[in-house]
Amino acid sequence: MTRHVNFGLWYDFRNPAPWTVPFEQMYADSLDQIAEAEVLGFDSVWLTEHHFCADGYTPSPLVIAAAIGARTKRKRIGTNLMILPLHNPVRIAEDAATLSLLTGGRFDLGVGIGYRADEFAEFGRELKQRPSLVEESMTIIRKAWSGEPINFEGKRFKVGDMRITPAPQHIPNLYLGGMAEPAIDRAARIADGFLSTGGIGHDIYLDCLGRNGRAPESGTIIAGNWAIVSDDPEREAALVGPHVLYQANQYIEWGAFGPPEHVPRFPDAATAIAQGLYELWDGATAVAKLTEMLLAYPQIKDVHFWAQFPGESIASGQRRLEYLAKHVLPKVRAAL
Repeated sequence: MTRHVNFGLWYDFRNPAPWTVPFEQMYADSLDQIAEAEVLGFDSVWLTEHHFCADGYTPSPLVIAAAIGARTKRKRIGTNLMILPLHNPVRIAEDAATLSLLTGGRFDLGVGIGYRADEFAEFGRELKQRPSLVEESMTIIRKAWSGEPINFEGKRFKVGDMRITPAPQHIPNLYLGGMAEPAIDRAARIADGFLSTGGIGHDIYLDCLGRNGRAPESGTIIAGNWAIVSDDPEREAALVGPHVLYQANQYIEWGAFGPPEHVPRFPDAATAIAQGLYELWDGATAVAKLTEMLLAYPQIKDVHFWAQFPGESIASGQRRLEYLAKHVLPKVRAAL
């Protein structure tokens, strides 16, 4: 029996110094790349969110998702992820419903709990309230998409006898990400699937499904993959090393992997690659690793790769994209 897995690309639209290019050019070139990637055989595109970043990390993934929807025909479009506690859940439900209608049901909403104190402070939210903000927001979003009156009152939100219109004809999947066990358990308990990053948490998610009375085979994993795939991965690592080091250390400084004062920065790119979430794969290794992972975890429905690392040119990322499309994905699909 043939199993279908989507393979996609992941974008954050970061544009840091010293590699900064005009943002209009970067957005236009990225949209061209995304449209071309559909022709090459990629099945999905995933967008992520942060705010108040000097490098322009996109604060508006749903706006970009609409532009992608207009440029593509079959690709699924999703967020991996949006920081749900920063948003009004009714408003995000309306935008996601509209995206679903615009794209013929190709949009999925992936959210997370967030971790950057600066973002929460500016939006008037408290980090300690993240669990209730996420859980109540997800309940409200589901009620909103049903087309029925929301009628919700909780600790953080109160919504009256209101229904959102137009409701989506195809209800988006509502995914939840996280790396710590409480967040993964929450995904198993209340989400349509688990957004993973770097392979972290797959086994925990399956265990949590069972603990929450759900059959492990019913789960869904959307896997953000950090591998650097090339015909010569060591050469590629040398080329993209400064961009990889920037990405890894920025996430550490923001607190993605724990309190920044307790997580040391990587001193160089080689260390970031060796000790971070990255892996160096040539084509044969990529085929073997991806096939092994997908056979071990039939819950994985999508695997997506960074299209570019921060500050890396579109052309540079395009090399890996084309290599994946020509030399890796067809063989993995055949193995499934």
